[in-house]
Amino acid sequence: MAKTRAELLALLNGADGLENLKALLETEPLSPVARDVNNHIHTTYSFSPYSPTAAVFFARAAGLCTCGLMDHDSIAGAEEFLAAAKAAHMGATIGMECRASFKDTPFGDRKLNNPDQKGIVYMTLHGVPHDRAGELNALYAPYREKRNVRNRAMVEAINGMMGKYGIAIDFDRDVLPLSNFAKGGSVTERHLSSALAYRMLEVVGKGQKLIDFIKNELKLPISGKIEGFLLDEANPHMMYDLLGWIKSQLISRFYIDATDECPDVRELLALSERMGAISAYAYLGDVGDSVTGDKRAQKFEDDFLDELVEYVAGLGYRAITYMPSRNTREQLRRLRALCEKHSLFQISGEDINQPRQSFVCEAQRDPEFANLYEATWALIAHEWRATENPEDGLFTEKTIARWPDLNERVKAFARFGEEMAR
Repeated sequence: MAKTRAELLALLNGADGLENLKALLETEPLSPVARDVNNHIHTTYSFSPYSPTAAVFFARAAGLCTCGLMDHDSIAGAEEFLAAAKAAHMGATIGMECRASFKDTPFGDRKLNNPDQKGIVYMTLHGVPHDRAGELNALYAPYREKRNVRNRAMVEAINGMMGKYGIAIDFDRDVLPLSNFAKGGSVTERHLSSALAYRMLEVVGKGQKLIDFIKNELKLPISGKIEGFLLDEANPHMMYDLLGWIKSQLISRFYIDATDECPDVRELLALSERMGAISAYAYLGDVGDSVTGDKRAQKFEDDFLDELVEYVAGLGYRAITYMPSRNTREQLRRLRALCEKHSLFQISGEDINQPRQSFVCEAQRDPEFANLYEATWALIAHEWRATENPEDGLFTEKTIARWPDLNERVKAFARFGEEMAR
């Protein structure tokens, strides 16, 4: 009999996760391996229900042929992720998501792709060579420490706002244990929101009592979809659904701007080049109905996208990453045309960090996005080639001299990647 999701997570998130994975791959029902890929899976080293091993298992169970690690300010899960992918006979790519300061750029006072703060950009370092992951994670340790200074201040802000309702959290007691900070992971706003969600459920209760508290005490809006989830007292994803509401409606009331923990964008681009990684701007685009349920409708880069893409290409970004399911076809066609115009590599990834999300991106199956499958295999080839010889990566002088056209280069690397997986 197939195990429940909770039983699988208990086996895969524990100390014996890798050995349990090998057994489960033989005994649990798995979807046939198809063409699907995902280059943006968060794990417990940032915020997610999934350890690196569990992330690989659920990706394989969904029928993915490749999977990609992408944690905030951390790549500490890389060794485990790669070992799990090897056991599952999957292609794998590793990277790190981080935030860059655009303060000293023409876009310093604009909201870019960060819902919480102007002038701060989410970006990704994809395709990190395997022998550089430990070094990259160590270099990011001071930024994780600086982030925790702000995290502690935000906990105080939460308590100042919620204390009158008998709701308070402690950073060391309630937040840190939800993270893998002691093992090189990061603590994010989602950890704070999760701790707050748990305490709200404990103090206020579930179902109608929770909805009444949100509407009548906090006097904040809630979408019909999320209200329906929260009214179901048997909902196994209750905490995550409440967390999504906190992210969309409450976080602005306790958020403190990030400063010292966000390096200048030029510094991060130089670090990416030094590591042999592939830097990517993470396109968000104007949001209507949020796919993940944690972003309210608002405007981001679209009003000045042409100028922004030209600027990031000039700065030295190698790629743009986007989610085919998050944006309209019109948004994505415009973005893709700009990528072609400025010779920017296109990378896809479904931002997996909560249990309602599917590992399969149905939207990406549209033939219009065929290049994104090719790009994933090129990423995988880049990692292995750059690990064996730093001069053989996708964007080195040697490689560019051999394949000057980016599209031809990606096709060649995609062939290498698929051959490596056989």
